[in-house]
Amino acid sequence: MSRALILVDVQNDFCEGGSLAVAGGADVAGRISAYVAAHHDDYAAIVATADWHDDPGAHFSDAPDFVDTWPAHCRIGSDGALFHPAAEQAFEHVEAIFRKGHHSAAYSGFEGFTVEADHRATLADWLRDRAIEQVDVVGIATDHCVRATALDAAEEGFETTVLLDLTAGVSRETTDRAVAELRAAEVDLRGTPVVG
Repeated sequence: MSRALILVDVQNDFCEGGSLAVAGGADVAGRISAYVAAHHDDYAAIVATADWHDDPGAHFSDAPDFVDTWPAHCRIGSDGALFHPAAEQAFEHVEAIFRKGHHSAAYSGFEGFTVEADHRATLADWLRDRAIEQVDVVGIATDHCVRATALDAAEEGFETTVLLDLTAGVSRETTDRAVAELRAAEVDLRGTPVVG
């Protein structure tokens, strides 16, 4: 088996009540838990990504344009940076968390790293070290960090699938555009994204 599941940014700030909430985020977190409970044996590895911001510069703004600048979110040590409680069951099977965006925007999980035995490992290296060849991507938001993570996975040479039923998008326009971009990159798309 050479397939991994990547849970993208299933964090409080991206769910209802968070500082950068995506409608349907909490529901998607719960559905991801149910999916992992039923399918964890189908994967050689399950990993997660997380926004983990300290001082990401212009990524944060008091007057965000919601394209390049955003309200402050997922600050290190904040409740908003924690994984959503509805995803707790899924995280019982997560082997590694790749944190990203300490001092940058960092939309893609492939920009993050985990620390194992005092060694920093990128997501791509971690997957290759385990002979992973295929990845399924789920999480929040379809049109931003899911999109960027899936595109980078394909660029890194992994056979990439996005399980759209287990994603939540910010808007119909940007989600449709992301889906078209993923399809053009030959990412396999299954299901329909939740869009608030």
